[in-house]
Amino acid sequence: MEVIVTKLSGLFLIKPKRFGDHRGFFAETYSFRSYKNHGIDTEFLQDNHSLSVHINTLRGLHFQKPPNSQAKLVRCGKGSIFDVAVDLRKGSSTFGQWFGEIMSEKNGIQMLIPEGFAHRFLTLVPNSEIVYKCSDYYAPESEGAVRWNDPDIGIEWPSNATPVISDKDQNAPFLKEIISPFK
Repeated sequence: MEVIVTKLSGLFLIKPKRFGDHRGFFAETYSFRSYKNHGIDTEFLQDNHSLSVHINTLRGLHFQKPPNSQAKLVRCGKGSIFDVAVDLRKGSSTFGQWFGEIMSEKNGIQMLIPEGFAHRFLTLVPNSEIVYKCSDYYAPESEGAVRWNDPDIGIEWPSNATPVISDKDQNAPFLKEIISPFK
């Protein structure tokens, strides 16, 4: 596997090796041993699988507050998404900055998002499936969110179409309205 360092400390892109032939391909998408050999020792406790039927479905900028904060290992199992992480760590030199990557079933890229980041994705094709690991269990009492179109963050979305979005995400607070629980 190839580990790519991004501009945000602790946030990595992972490119698993693919072995293909006329039948398709095989890829090891996660191995604790391989990750540990690359200096990544996050332990994952929960796997999630999300299907978004419509193109331009927008989910997130979600996070979980301590003591239930989560690191995530995200990949697109089917279709294509624009995956985004935003640094919410107070005192970080990249606080409020974002990083985005197009991930698809074809390119196999994964994003390792550490604790202290908000996460969101936009589907680029219909029927996109996202599969991700979390380092802690879902805890609704620890949920937090940041508005998807916060001008202070300035995410450059690859589509200007009106997103398919939940009321909860549409009405999430702006970054300047929340007190970050992450140090």
